[in-house]
Amino acid sequence: MDKKKEYKEWENLASQELKDKNLDSHYWNTPEGIRVKPLYTEDDLKSLHHQIGLPGLPPFTRGPRATMYTNRPWTIRQYAGFSTAEESNKFYKEGLKNGVMGLSVAFDLATHRGYDSDHPRVLADVGNAGVAIDSIEDMNSLFDGIPLDKMSVSMTMNGAVLPVLACFIASGEEQGCSMDKLTGTIQNDILKEFMVRNTFIFPPKPSMRIVADIIEYTTKKMPKFNSISISGYHMQEAGANQVQELAYTLADGKEYINAAIQRGLNIDDFAPRLSFFWSIGMNFFMEIAKMRAARFMWSEIVKKFKPKNNKSLALRTHCQTSGVSLMEQDAYNNIIRTTIEAMAAVMGGTQSLHTNSFDEALALPTNFSARIARNTQLILSEETGICNVVDPLAGSYYVENLTSEIVKESKKLMDEIDEVGGMVKAIELGIPKMRIEESSAKRQARIDSKEETIVGVNKYKPTEKQKINILSIDNEKVRKKQISRLEAIKKSRDKKIVESYLEKIKNAASGKNNLLEICIEAAKNRCTVGEMTSAMESVFGRHNLSTKTISGVYGSSIKNDGKKDLIEDELEKFISKRGRRPRMLVVKMGQDGHDRGAKLIATGFSDLGFDVDIGPLFQTPEEAAIQAVENDVHVIGVSTLAAGHKTLVPLLMQSLEKNEAKGIKVICGGVIPPDDYSLLYKLGVSKVFGPGTNLQEAAIEIINIL
Repeated sequence: MDKKKEYKEWENLASQELKDKNLDSHYWNTPEGIRVKPLYTEDDLKSLHHQIGLPGLPPFTRGPRATMYTNRPWTIRQYAGFSTAEESNKFYKEGLKNGVMGLSVAFDLATHRGYDSDHPRVLADVGNAGVAIDSIEDMNSLFDGIPLDKMSVSMTMNGAVLPVLACFIASGEEQGCSMDKLTGTIQNDILKEFMVRNTFIFPPKPSMRIVADIIEYTTKKMPKFNSISISGYHMQEAGANQVQELAYTLADGKEYINAAIQRGLNIDDFAPRLSFFWSIGMNFFMEIAKMRAARFMWSEIVKKFKPKNNKSLALRTHCQTSGVSLMEQDAYNNIIRTTIEAMAAVMGGTQSLHTNSFDEALALPTNFSARIARNTQLILSEETGICNVVDPLAGSYYVENLTSEIVKESKKLMDEIDEVGGMVKAIELGIPKMRIEESSAKRQARIDSKEETIVGVNKYKPTEKQKINILSIDNEKVRKKQISRLEAIKKSRDKKIVESYLEKIKNAASGKNNLLEICIEAAKNRCTVGEMTSAMESVFGRHNLSTKTISGVYGSSIKNDGKKDLIEDELEKFISKRGRRPRMLVVKMGQDGHDRGAKLIATGFSDLGFDVDIGPLFQTPEEAAIQAVENDVHVIGVSTLAAGHKTLVPLLMQSLEKNEAKGIKVICGGVIPPDDYSLLYKLGVSKVFGPGTNLQEAAIEIINIL
């Protein structure tokens, strides 16, 4: 039987089984714009946009190493950091005893933004969503008893990358580990920060100079250390679909290569030490195909720079399971979600992996939840047989076709970036940010319309209340301890030497000397992270982002199931009573730059008929209250992710009272432990909304509150 006749026979059989002669209705159009058929055959392998090849050889579609996990499994990492360096150190040591093979450090937001813990703008940020690092002394405590010549350390740091990396290198030397023996990765991916995560400090041009300084210095003096981790993770967390995540991350990578080459470096001197970082969400096969497509495309990109070493063409990656897929409702479902995502990362060929804890939609992970997350990887590695075969899905009709389609669609987005002059220019024009925010709004509309199912959230909702023990950090206690340590350092150090090194940093920032080299010496002499940052800021300035939101995307994507009509009726009643539409100010207070939630609220409520203002990032509670009064709003929507609600919201309420604006209602949304709801209600907060809230239902509730 020939192939066409055989396929037609299947089509007839499938139509009969589905009791639907229109088989076309069973095709799936993915959010990325890829049309997925219900059946793939060998014919679908005849016109691929990529080469399959062999593992360990260009174009590396099947993996960067020939033997992959059959020789050595992926590195199990634990992304963690909270409270003080001493507390994080205990957590790391516990993980290392239980199968963790590499450390991934999460820094608090004060550190990310280059502020010491005693700065007035970081009252709520010290030690909350990561570990507080103010100086080399904190770094010494963080790695006390952990030999840095034997332990790979990954650090998620971009804005304050120079002083933090300098403290790490200096700490290693004080421990007896010379910098040429340090292994691990510094993220150092500032372009992604300007696009989605927003923990930048300096403007784009000096920020790119810092990236190049680090690549140059580490290339020459730290042969085992990865100078940059080019990250798509935060793009997907901000709402990017997988094609956007892939295309924009690779475009960032091209920009960094160009910056290094302009510095006079040879492609083979640094490209083998570049690494990548992907988010792994719930679209199982799409994530696997994305990783395979990424390796093929990166090989093709780097080939144009004419390397002589094949290792320069190989894309190596760390992966982390999705944070956005974690839900507060029916939270134990998150264990299953993380397991599926971890499997996708492994089937896609990751080199290292962090699995999120199930309670991270509620608060920081506990030892109990972190153990489950860690054991998820151990079970995959030790019990499933996955490690016995290299790239087991290679040649799959579906996976190869999906890989091919991702390559095709990603190239379209990369061509758009090239046409405007590269990623820096595209970011200045706001192109990637706009595309990602559109994708985020469309997905929220699909979830709210129940076109996309989230078990326990918009379908199969639990009927019983869950009781989950969570980790709570005493932010004020941590801050006081950090301030005390800072005071001790400043008393014991040589003030004149500190001032001389801060002056050297300013001179280097104004000139061409390598900033990392000078910062390492400054760190050894007990200059703090905040002081080094401030010295550079005096030359570079501190970058401010204009806050813009898209409109119309959520409204045009939401399915009308009667809720929109109900909202319009309620709005008409409100307008007839108050003479205008309800006005909301959406705010992000503190140093948390993750603004997906705030942007979704702003665009969604605007499309539903509210007048919406959005505050600038990094507002203080006092600044938010003044803006609310000046804009004459009815309600303030506080978006919080980084556990600062217990400090920031009370200050906001006090500021409203001080400004004689107690009539303005306050609502809160984001990652807030349910046990904290009562505290917020006692303060006068009108409503608390958790992750996974339906925007239309929230809009109706808020109109009723007003």
